[in-house]
Amino acid sequence: MKTNHIEIVKNQHQTMLSFKGSWTLPYIEKISKELQRLKLNGNVVVDLSSVSDFDSSGVLLFIDWQERISSSVTLDIIGYTSKQVEMYELLSKTHYTHIPKPKTNLLSDIGKGFVEVIRDIVAFMSFIGELTLSFFHAFAHPKNIRIKETIYHIRHSGFDALVIVAMTSFLVGMVIAYQASVQLAKFGADIYIVDTVGISIVRELGPMITAIVIAGRSGSAYTAEIGAMKITEEIAAMRTMGFDPYAFLVIPRIVALMISLPLLIFFSDVIGILGGMVASSMELSLSSTQFLDRLHEILELKQYLLGMIKGPVFAFVIASVGCFRGMQVSDNTESIGLHTTASVVNSIFLVIAFDALFSVIYTELGL
Repeated sequence: MKTNHIEIVKNQHQTMLSFKGSWTLPYIEKISKELQRLKLNGNVVVDLSSVSDFDSSGVLLFIDWQERISSSVTLDIIGYTSKQVEMYELLSKTHYTHIPKPKTNLLSDIGKGFVEVIRDIVAFMSFIGELTLSFFHAFAHPKNIRIKETIYHIRHSGFDALVIVAMTSFLVGMVIAYQASVQLAKFGADIYIVDTVGISIVRELGPMITAIVIAGRSGSAYTAEIGAMKITEEIAAMRTMGFDPYAFLVIPRIVALMISLPLLIFFSDVIGILGGMVASSMELSLSSTQFLDRLHEILELKQYLLGMIKGPVFAFVIASVGCFRGMQVSDNTESIGLHTTASVVNSIFLVIAFDALFSVIYTELGL
């Protein structure tokens, strides 16, 4: 069983608790909850050798926990440092060994959430600033552009995603055709199923569905990959050796996705229209010749271009959010899962928000 700050190993004779990480004020509430969940009896050995940092609040919490369990277990403490002993002896002489539980209410939770959102926005703006500087530096020194890595990520985020994009687009096209055919058949306007499927997929659904799939697939992968490198301190090692992590890790992923996503959107449009054609044939007995002839009449090149323009924008949003969340990963594995989830949620929200913005712009321009 593993947690952020406590690792438990049980055997027949004793229970070994390995305290680790930072036992400082920002983590006290979380550590306190972990200690409360512990069910201990018999002989317990506590190893403090993996505690990376501590302050008075961490020592007070340890003293309070030790006093609470001392009556039910036999406690043996190992791995402590001289500084920890000094602080323990100093604080154990006082009467403030009880750590009061922080009082929370709905208003304070809303305030904390708002502050976290503001911090994320500021951190993301800082990330975009550093990324912009790295872009300028890369294009000012073309020999530093990592072509091989960019091609690898194009293959990984583009070619390898063809199957899932095709399946999703085909099913979406069929669903649109089936739902629209029921209504259009009531008015004898069967042929207009082609207009509904073609224009809606090319302008809106194709780009958005593809971007959402890629956000869940490639955006999360970017976060997990960079997050793992952050935990293993590879990024810190790169900075120590004078390499720019943005140039080595972030820019190749962003450029690769900005190239591959428009191509995936075009592929998605074709497969989505094919799904609509299959459903139209099954539901309305509309032949493929009739479908294609009508599609040729109503689907202009402009419609394709309006959808394709969204591709690089969506790609930049997905890749930058994925890399940003990866850079935010802290020194534990749980952080990878949390930031990967945040990456997917943020990317999908921003994709939908930008798609709505594009729709407003196109409408205002009369496109």
